[in-house]
Amino acid sequence: MHRKYTRHADREESTAGGSPTLDKISEFTVRRLSTYYRILFQLEQKGETTVSSARLAELCGVTSAQVRKDLSYFGNFGTRGLGYQVDDLKHAIAGILGLHEQWTMALFGAGSLGHALFFHDGFRDDGFYFTHVFDVDPMKIGKKWRGIEIRPVSAARSVLSETPVQIGVVATPEDSAQEVADMLAELGVQGILNFAPRQIQVPNNVRLRNVNLAMALESLSFFLSS
Repeated sequence: MHRKYTRHADREESTAGGSPTLDKISEFTVRRLSTYYRILFQLEQKGETTVSSARLAELCGVTSAQVRKDLSYFGNFGTRGLGYQVDDLKHAIAGILGLHEQWTMALFGAGSLGHALFFHDGFRDDGFYFTHVFDVDPMKIGKKWRGIEIRPVSAARSVLSETPVQIGVVATPEDSAQEVADMLAELGVQGILNFAPRQIQVPNNVRLRNVNLAMALESLSFFLSS
């Protein structure tokens, strides 16, 4: 039930009361929920069973008021004076983020970055599964990764029409990224994760997330050199 409020979360937060709606859940809230989830997972691994909002906030680099506000959008968690049950809160946040479901993904680009993404087991642990891989390199086409055959990009439209996916992952060179995104949007794929080093445009009904590693490094270099 909660997932519908977060999957398309990219608007500003509102301080108005009432049940959570898309207008009240910002992308920043969703990112913090992901951080809370990972911190709770780490605490659980250490055998800790409860955590206060103050400690959770400290571990996540926010205020305890922010933690309570973020969680209040989705229900009442924890007990005053006792804090949160780590396992219960982790399970609840996983449900809010849609991690109890399985999400199918198509990978475009079987180069070194695509290879690293495909074989990253963390995606599978969270319920994200690559079901298709596409590339333009004849030397890669026909090879299999974990039983999945790398197919030519030219076949992607027909393949994805027959066996659709929910998320497209773009790890292609920059000159072909927009074309891939256009095709994915036309096929009804509503989520695109873009690793190509360029900005791409998508329709309003498609949720786009850009992961630009070069920009992240440039940001670090700016602060390190200042």
